[in-house]
Amino acid sequence: MAIAPVILSNARGSFAWGVFHERHPKLIEQVLAALPYGPTEREKIERLLADSTTGALEPLGPEVHDHAQWLEWGRGLWGRPWGEAPFLWAESYFYRRLLDATGYFRPGAWQGIDPFAPFKNAELASTAVDDELTALDRLGTLPPQDRAKALLSSALWGNRADLSFQLTAPSDTQAATALLADDSDLLWTELERSRGGQVCLVADNAGRELLPDLVLIDHLLVSGLATRVVLHVKPQPYFVSDATMADVLATVARLRAAPGAQAELIGRRLWQAMKSDTLAVRTHPFFCAPLPYRDMPADLRAEFSSATVTIVKGDLNYRRLVGDQLWPPTTAFATAAARFPSPVAALRTLKSDVIVGLNAPLVAELDRSAGDWRTSGRHAVVQFHSPR
Repeated sequence: MAIAPVILSNARGSFAWGVFHERHPKLIEQVLAALPYGPTEREKIERLLADSTTGALEPLGPEVHDHAQWLEWGRGLWGRPWGEAPFLWAESYFYRRLLDATGYFRPGAWQGIDPFAPFKNAELASTAVDDELTALDRLGTLPPQDRAKALLSSALWGNRADLSFQLTAPSDTQAATALLADDSDLLWTELERSRGGQVCLVADNAGRELLPDLVLIDHLLVSGLATRVVLHVKPQPYFVSDATMADVLATVARLRAAPGAQAELIGRRLWQAMKSDTLAVRTHPFFCAPLPYRDMPADLRAEFSSATVTIVKGDLNYRRLVGDQLWPPTTAFATAAARFPSPVAALRTLKSDVIVGLNAPLVAELDRSAGDWRTSGRHAVVQFHSPR
């Protein structure tokens, strides 16, 4: 198999270039507006933005806890322009540097303060979440197969399609058209075949995206498709809205305090499941590493190897699963994800260039009709591969 080129961010006008030169400046503006950082933090944050768009890569200072690790990860990159580093690597380093600039790891008043918390909290407190929590009362009115389909679809689309809509129209034609690959039947078949095992779910975003993930986890446990679920989250704030343990606790609390009977019941069950370890929340430093999953350390590989199924959520996890490379879109998902150690399902809305597992006529049609189909978030895939 030919090796696909690694995506870089030095091509002006490319999606990756736009992330650093258009998206990040807006993000920095929002971060500085959301929290009252002092002059020291503001100067460091603004310097990061300048460095990442026009400067060269510099290692973290020797005083920080992960200096040696990043020095190794960046071997051969230090001193080069940011755009010459792999896009996945450079993005990850941007967010690590942002935490350094805000004082997240540094002793002082800002230590441990999530710079993205205002965005996450506002979304979780929104009226849209109220509507979704109320809609959960309709779960019991759906046939089991439709209920499972609605919950999986909601977990797939996250905040692009609310749960109340999924519960009233789970077979919506527009959503089906936007789903470019659908291995959901294979996923359910594997879950049924391995009923009663341990399922891993690697979370993506907090807020309205973590909420349906937790509802899906509750379904897996209540239905007996899993006797234990391990939910993997980030060890620290990452990529703006990525879920941490604090976000899990906030989302479960939101469920428990919901006015809808079903939401409150699900929240109580999840709380008890965490206490009994049938829902275990785990993290690992590798989840904030600038590397694909094929390079995961042995202890994390062993954990995934013990899973009957692993579900990875979101765009970033997809990039790490198949490799953040310019694969021909017709490359088989099973080929790109072959080194993952357990049966794996990817639930992903397309928000970056990398994509595999599509057929040639579909790719040709998308290229003709929707030039930004790879990055707009209007399309999605459910893809599954089992190495067993």
